[in-house]
Amino acid sequence: MKRQITVPTMADYMARGEMPEILFWVGCAGAFDDRYKNVTRAFVRILEHVGIKYAVLGLEESCTGDPAKRAGNEFLFQMQAMTNIQVLDGYGIKKIVTACPHCFNTIKNEYPALGGNYEVIHHSTFLQQLINEGKVRLADGGSFKGKRITFHDSCYLGRANGIYEAPREVIAALDVDLVEMKRSRANGLCCGAGGAQMWKEPEPGRKDINIERTEEALALEPAIIASACPFCMTMLSDGVKNKDREQDVQVFDIAELIASAEGLNA
Repeated sequence: MKRQITVPTMADYMARGEMPEILFWVGCAGAFDDRYKNVTRAFVRILEHVGIKYAVLGLEESCTGDPAKRAGNEFLFQMQAMTNIQVLDGYGIKKIVTACPHCFNTIKNEYPALGGNYEVIHHSTFLQQLINEGKVRLADGGSFKGKRITFHDSCYLGRANGIYEAPREVIAALDVDLVEMKRSRANGLCCGAGGAQMWKEPEPGRKDINIERTEEALALEPAIIASACPFCMTMLSDGVKNKDREQDVQVFDIAELIASAEGLNA
């Protein structure tokens, strides 16, 4: 049984007349998807472990509008975005960290056109900074030392925002055997969930994209497929299930790997 976590909200901070160092944007998957809730917990435990003052919006956080925009509903996107900007600006938020590349890309690159200007950091970059500053120490890699791990690049983290090295440096800090898929970094293959495809069945074809990508990963015989995106995690996990490899191959977010190596998952 996982220990209870009490996560502070921006309303809590404002009631005390204080301001956190960062706002942790949880995202829809981090709040509602049972699998990705573990990533939220892992990242929160890391924040608590290093003593960073953070807060979430809680019930005041709404969808960024990314799925609506990708599906072509610009009107709904702008409605959702403006609602969030109003809340963020009302609290005077300056710095946002999120574990979702879709949230990251939308708030960082698309909110400014609507008046929402913030410093937005993806959790892979944030974790890399914590490791580089010595706030997170992974001397022996914990239980992951020497394990064969491959990393899948999220489209919105990689090609859309040029973040390739941060998640790899986080994984490398675990002293593992990091192996690359043939299609990686700028040539990486989409997991199949982008462009609002997450919310519908794929069109008929020779093979689903997530199966193609999972086969590329499994060809390397990894113990772990690492990701840094809730959509990618879902698609890769489904791919591993499709191949009946759940017993010997696990899919983890990089925050889960760090939290586990630090003994913070209990």
